Amino acid sequence: MRKVDYLIVGQGIAGTMLSWYLLQAGKKVIVIDDAKSNSASRVAAGIINPVSGRRFEPAWMYETIYPFARNAYRQLSELLQVPVFTERDLWTVFPSAQMRDAFLAKTTGNEYTELPAALKYEAFLDQPFGAAVVHGATVNLRSLLPAYRRYLQSLEALEEIHLDANALEVTPEKIIYKDITADKIIFCDGVGTTRLPYFKEIKFLPNKGEVLLVKIPGLETADIIKKGITLVPQENGLYWAGSSFVWDYENDHPTAKQREVLEKSLAQLLTVPYEVVEQLSAVRPSGNDRRPMAGFHPEFPAIGLFNGLGTKGCSLAPFMAAHFRDVLVANAPLMPEIDLQRYF
Repeated sequence: MRKVDYLIVGQGIAGTMLSWYLLQAGKKVIVIDDAKSNSASRVAAGIINPVSGRRFEPAWMYETIYPFARNAYRQLSELLQVPVFTERDLWTVFPSAQMRDAFLAKTTGNEYTELPAALKYEAFLDQPFGAAVVHGATVNLRSLLPAYRRYLQSLEALEEIHLDANALEVTPEKIIYKDITADKIIFCDGVGTTRLPYFKEIKFLPNKGEVLLVKIPGLETADIIKKGITLVPQENGLYWAGSSFVWDYENDHPTAKQREVLEKSLAQLLTVPYEVVEQLSAVRPSGNDRRPMAGFHPEFPAIGLFNGLGTKGCSLAPFMAAHFRDVLVANAPLMPEIDLQRYF
């Protein structure tokens, strides 16, 4: 029987960051993950954006979480010897005069945004209402997640299996799963958590997103380009183009309907031909109040949750995981905004 302090379920961005901080704190950890190819973290573009949504509000806690995330990802890049973090501008194209005016009203004087001296990409983009520059970043999840997986393997801290919740033996003091005994189990498995009986009280709002990987001949940039749809530079001259947002869906597979939606958005942005190389899809985990979820079940204190990071996952995960680590190992008070108990 193997004995660990924490059993972490899921190795997306949430499970990666939480397990890393717990390992740094000297805790024994085993991560269970089946490497599902279309998990939300593996399909996401890893965008960090200081501006939220169509209302152009500042992202929650951004002045705190962004420098923390930047430092954490740089540390991981050095540890894993892979490129993880890139600061990028978001070239934000206004779809209308009204959206331009709303953006300017909300962001003038903001250190994260500015108006460019001249328009770029005029040979490629439809931008009659102009554009703005938003200073953000991307996290290279396609490098980070597999590299961290290899790191876990080197520590013998990874079980590459799908967790069978029916095989869990839960007591107030410990968790037993096959040949593993743990003080706590923490679910970081995104939408998979919604199928667990322990968290049926939580108001999850899972939604499906689909993206295209496209080639745009002649367009070479390190910028993220955004206008309804978002283009994010990838390796080998590809661009991540997405994403759609669907509440009602039959499964997590790509659909012809959403490809049509995405291509319509591309047509409203691009003035040049492009080639679709691949279509991807995933289901995002989020809660009804758009805040992360962390803590332990009130009736099963050995069962915990770190989930619901949503579309801001790459910016929120480092700070929130470090905070939850402090709660676990140093008895720090849990932020009420993310406390799981708000659902019980």
